[in-house]
Amino acid sequence: MKITELKKHLKKVSTDELVKDIADLYRKNNFVKDYYNTKYCSDNGLSIMNKYKEVIEDEFFPVNGYGKARLSVAKKAITEFKKLSKDKSLLAELMIFYVETGVQYTECYGDIDDTFYLSMEGMYERAVNLIIDYSLDRKFKDRCLKIVNDTVNMGWGFHDGLGDTYYSYFSD
Repeated sequence: MKITELKKHLKKVSTDELVKDIADLYRKNNFVKDYYNTKYCSDNGLSIMNKYKEVIEDEFFPVNGYGKARLSVAKKAITEFKKLSKDKSLLAELMIFYVETGVQYTECYGDIDDTFYLSMEGMYERAVNLIIDYSLDRKFKDRCLKIVNDTVNMGWGFHDGLGDTYYSYFSD
């Protein structure tokens, strides 16, 4: 069914039926629950962002065992959050957290591989770009620099790539 057909059907349904359907969706679908919590909850999406931070952290540092560091799982958390929240500050927080967690993972487990570092660099650049575009630099500049400084002894040109990004966006 296309969206135009859906809208046509929804216009015929009573408000009570719509409320009942949305409540059913809310109970049955976590994404719908997160969407409405982000939209109507008093914390403006902070609790949902923290939920996605836990997904990222669990991928690198689970409570039990070793992290699998599946970048696709961690990046999917960011993509899903982006669909839920319009708050660019929370999105930047989640993106920076992803990179910080990746750096911490490298510190704990040693040199990873080129794909890992390229993913971290790409996310870092997207985060810094978002930070600059939405004038969030006061809030995130120090953390962005700390990421660069924390990677001085890491392989695959990781530190250089992050440094190039940082200094091309922030004038120090």
